[in-house]
Amino acid sequence: MEVKAVTKYVRLSPRKARDMARAIQGLPVADAIKTVEFSERKAARQLEKTIRSAVANAENNAKLSADDLRVKEATIGEGPAMKRFWARSRGMVSRIRKRTSHITIVLSDGK
Repeated sequence: MEVKAVTKYVRLSPRKARDMARAIQGLPVADAIKTVEFSERKAARQLEKTIRSAVANAENNAKLSADDLRVKEATIGEGPAMKRFWARSRGMVSRIRKRTSHITIVLSDGK
């Protein structure tokens, strides 16, 4: 059985978070949480929250044991970007895109 958790509108660039998501794919939940706990990246904190949410969904809604779960899929999608401008010389501006991410974690019990 598969269980999913989604965190939306995380103020983090998807490009900076995808390598952390690739590192935890296929790992048992306990190992994935250890991997993100010891990382100092901002993406690691958000991934940990989403993994713990997916585990809680599995235990409370699907009545699955957390010991049997694996991270089947960890994806980072693009959310909307806030558009800002930065003043430059001679009255010009540069565009700044403050990107957001949608984090999706799918856990599976392997059956």
